[in-house]
Amino acid sequence: MALSPYPSKLSLPQINPGVDTILEYLIAKFPAISPQVWQQRAADGKLHRHDGSLITAQSPYQSQLRVYYYREVECEPHIPFQEQILFQDEQLLVAYKPPFLPVTPGGRYVTECLQYRLRQTTGIAELRALHRLDRATTGLVMFSVNPETCADYYKLFATRQIDKTYQAIAQLNSDSESLTGKEWQVRNRLEVSEPRFLMRVNEGKANSYTWVRCLKQSADRALFELKPVTGKTHQLRVHMQTLGFPIINDRYYPRLQPQQSDKYDEPLQLLAKELRFIDPVNQQSRVFSCATELQLD
Repeated sequence: MALSPYPSKLSLPQINPGVDTILEYLIAKFPAISPQVWQQRAADGKLHRHDGSLITAQSPYQSQLRVYYYREVECEPHIPFQEQILFQDEQLLVAYKPPFLPVTPGGRYVTECLQYRLRQTTGIAELRALHRLDRATTGLVMFSVNPETCADYYKLFATRQIDKTYQAIAQLNSDSESLTGKEWQVRNRLEVSEPRFLMRVNEGKANSYTWVRCLKQSADRALFELKPVTGKTHQLRVHMQTLGFPIINDRYYPRLQPQQSDKYDEPLQLLAKELRFIDPVNQQSRVFSCATELQLD
């Protein structure tokens, strides 16, 4: 059993969805977790409020109450790749995330995530991821070190004040024309599909935008530079397959592949390469770049 030493937290909705107790809300909120698990967590003292007071099975629902709980999984996979700290000061930490490692706890992963590993390495319990990468994606992730300035850096991402650059290797048709140097601007409307972890392109006003450029190509593959302007879920993966250039080893697009164990020798060929922004604390220009390169050949 893997148990997170750090609590997850959520705020109860202002409008009561029709439950009497906090426990009833949690059971309804997380249907993938059995009611018995939530009942046992309450009995074991693994549910509490912000002040540390315990939440029991009888604790009444309270609007906007912050609830803390501890995630646990029966059998957690080990990710056999190592992260690397690239930069750290009093405000920020920038790390290289290897493929297959989630940024934060979720699903089957509690301690096998970048945030937990870095908290253990640095001893900084307040370390918090400022943005996300898909578990399959490799590259730069930025963390807040100082809780007092965390909101300032969150705002950069929320207001699109960070320039992000990615690289991807995509499959080409055997009869593809020369693409090196060509550019595309992809704008379309992305909405949740089925299953709900997938996205699809729908008619309507565009809510996603990516600038794409081909850097070089071989007979059946090409290396692309991608600059997302918006940050929709799976945006780069969908936009590349929309152009007819699906990213190599993408198990979601253009077709969802059958569920199976991770193939560690076939990582998704998508790399978060660079972050550029004006630091909201000291107003300095910041550029963080990943030395890792995707290999076309």
